Amino acid sequence: MEATKGGIYRRFVKRPMDFVLSLIAIVVLSPVLLIVALLVRTKLGSPVLFKQKRPGLNDKIFMMYKFRTMTDERDENGEMLPDSVRLTKFGRFLRSTSLDELPEIYNILKGDMSIVGPRPQLVRDRVFMTPIQRQRHSVLPGLTGWAQVNGRNSVTWEDKLSLDLDYINHITLLKDLRIIFLTVKKVVIRDGISSEGLDTAEDLGDYLLRKKKINKKDYNYAMEKSRQLL
Repeated sequence: MEATKGGIYRRFVKRPMDFVLSLIAIVVLSPVLLIVALLVRTKLGSPVLFKQKRPGLNDKIFMMYKFRTMTDERDENGEMLPDSVRLTKFGRFLRSTSLDELPEIYNILKGDMSIVGPRPQLVRDRVFMTPIQRQRHSVLPGLTGWAQVNGRNSVTWEDKLSLDLDYINHITLLKDLRIIFLTVKKVVIRDGISSEGLDTAEDLGDYLLRKKKINKKDYNYAMEKSRQLL
């Protein structure tokens, strides 16, 4: 399956529209960005921004920005505590309202991301994807996407990646506008924030290992490969 090429909207309209709308969003939402930044600094400390490398267009690695939602608490051996411990009530609120995603507007302005597209997953998720699934990287990753409005983190990895592939083959202005509208609706009702029984989204490799779709040897090999990419 190949990502659809062509289309006036995809080739000539989508990126300029992303640039203009992200620039407007930064200006309009600057008070919100400032307030959230101050609250994060007060409740969670520094740094205010969480930075992480993600695979983008054509697998090019870029630095993605979010507001931090977890503390840096460690055990007596200096090891980071589990996400469920470090994710505070305030952090859960930021995630449930998607306020933690606002700094990604800067990524959109820079051209690392689009408003709508497959969500940028972790580098270690990428190494567990099949060649077909990695075709999701043939377009810019998005602030929101088709998978996010069809279950977000509550759908299986297979369904999520399948929805991403469906999107890259049917990119239209009407579909993007529909996704944006449904995203706002999802955020308002706080639907599909996390996987059932999990505080944070489960990595693809951990999911495949838990479901016995790969063995421990293959898991360790892929994890080492992801570390080399970073």
